[in-house]
Amino acid sequence: MSEHPADYTADEIMTVTAARALRDGRTCFVGIGLPSGAANLARATHAPGLVLIYESGTIGTKPDRLPLSIGDGILAETADAVVSVPEIFNYWLQPGRIDVGFLGAAQIDKFGNINTTVIGDYSDPKTRLPGAGGAPEIAASCREVIVIVRQTRRAFVEHVDFITSVGYGSGPGSRERLGLTGAGPGKIITDLGVLEPDPQTCEFTATGLYPGVTLDQARERTGWDLAAAPGLVTLPPPTATELAALRRFTTRAKE
Repeated sequence: MSEHPADYTADEIMTVTAARALRDGRTCFVGIGLPSGAANLARATHAPGLVLIYESGTIGTKPDRLPLSIGDGILAETADAVVSVPEIFNYWLQPGRIDVGFLGAAQIDKFGNINTTVIGDYSDPKTRLPGAGGAPEIAASCREVIVIVRQTRRAFVEHVDFITSVGYGSGPGSRERLGLTGAGPGKIITDLGVLEPDPQTCEFTATGLYPGVTLDQARERTGWDLAAAPGLVTLPPPTATELAALRRFTTRAKE
């Protein structure tokens, strides 16, 4: 088997790329879906000391399959501790004790502001979305936020229809004016590559693309004038070891 197999899906390379962004020994607030896959993959490979925290109150959970929801029993069964949801938010998240938080998005704009509330006008929306949940607190208080979302013009817009979770607001200084203690979103990981905020403007720019993806393709699927950071790189594909570990998790989840 080659070190970098050619046969992998867009979801798999997104998950692997997100997993690589997690360092050993950190605390990670995990959501269901791709974030859960990424966090558990990191723990199973290069970051065995990663502490996984789910919104349901499980701390230090170590599932051997991907949970179906935050209420999946395997999270409590394998956790170091189980506490109440208010304790997770009041004593862990809001005081800034969580290193990394994962978020998804229905819409995201060039400053990393996230909409999961409505598409269209709030008073007369085209689509009403699931809403905020704990996302605003994660966006406000985590030391770092990673967003995982598939890159389309429908999702990557110039201005979100509603700000559910604040990224960098209208640009530099917005988070400070709002009194937000977390550092804000550090990466947007997509099915095309990775975007990161420009150090001066806070506008998200392309910093890495997956093998075979061009900057023009990324720009075609972005609703703002996507810039490329100096030193734009081609991101490495998943290794055989990473794919095997990820697929073990996903296979067990289906059993």
